Amino acid sequence: MENQSPATAAPSQIISTVHGPIGHIELNRDAKLNALNLDMLNELSRVLRAWAQDSSISLVLLTGRGQRAFCAGGDIADFHAAITTGRHQDFANLLATEFDLDYLISTYPKPLISLAHGITMGGGIGLASHAPVRLVTANATMGMPEAKIGYTPDVGGSHLLASAPGHFGEYYAMSAQSFTGADAVLLGFADVVVTEGFAENILDELDEFVGLNAGEIAAAIEVMHGAPESFALKMDQGWIDHAFGADTPQEVFDRLQHMVHPSAQRAAQQLAANSPTSVASAFYNVRAAREEQDLRSALDRELRLARYLMYRPDLAEGIRAQVIDKDRNPTWSPASLEEVDHAALRSLAEGTED
Repeated sequence: MENQSPATAAPSQIISTVHGPIGHIELNRDAKLNALNLDMLNELSRVLRAWAQDSSISLVLLTGRGQRAFCAGGDIADFHAAITTGRHQDFANLLATEFDLDYLISTYPKPLISLAHGITMGGGIGLASHAPVRLVTANATMGMPEAKIGYTPDVGGSHLLASAPGHFGEYYAMSAQSFTGADAVLLGFADVVVTEGFAENILDELDEFVGLNAGEIAAAIEVMHGAPESFALKMDQGWIDHAFGADTPQEVFDRLQHMVHPSAQRAAQQLAANSPTSVASAFYNVRAAREEQDLRSALDRELRLARYLMYRPDLAEGIRAQVIDKDRNPTWSPASLEEVDHAALRSLAEGTED
């Protein structure tokens, strides 16, 4: 018997159902690529906390409806409206709610399975890549694109990036480049790449995993329904580690410009197109996260940086250029890495600000 759980804020955007011992949460905002707003975050938190205490539920599944996206991130049009009308604190409060939800997912007391497909960016990573069991389809498009809009990796993305092999973390954070679901296991954003058939019928396949712990579920799904992961990124690790292992953001950029590898030249162009403040913030953010290797500390650091960046001109300008007007031609301020206030960003990343 299927029971529809009541939703308090936006019932059409979050659908929670119970199938025997399995609780299923679906993001249901397909027209907006399941982008997250405050109502959705609050409802997700409410349902997950209730189910954590419900002894009749043994396993939780989190998916996104629609073919195009698991979750494209936060609703950045809403963010733009907040920071351009003086409602910065509303933006900060939403982020704090989102980060607390991500941490709840990471520490969930029951096996919680996330299934990422299609576009899974920013806030979508926060939901999918901190779960106890992280599944992904090979054709998913994943990443932390914040440097393109004058922001910084958040939702614990800096922690995940810092834990990736070598200096892939700095590369993906500073370039805002995406990667595929097939690459996600190598980078530490997923546990298992699953077949499309399993992903389409996952709810029908989960009964046999009830009663297993998260590690056992991940191992069993990999054996029974795993699809090949990709190791192609290993071919790029040499030039990435050389360039992005530099001591400063400017040195990273300088090394890229002097490298003849075509991919390094493309990375230099990507960094040059992104917000200089965001490129520097991404560098310090990932470096500090690597020193601590703690998700809660990373989330707290990301919130400090967010509170700083939301008052800088680049965030509103970046969202305008990418989402509102879509001219893809932002005017960054400052316009170069040399002019960025590196001391402020370092102190925020390290937690030594006054």
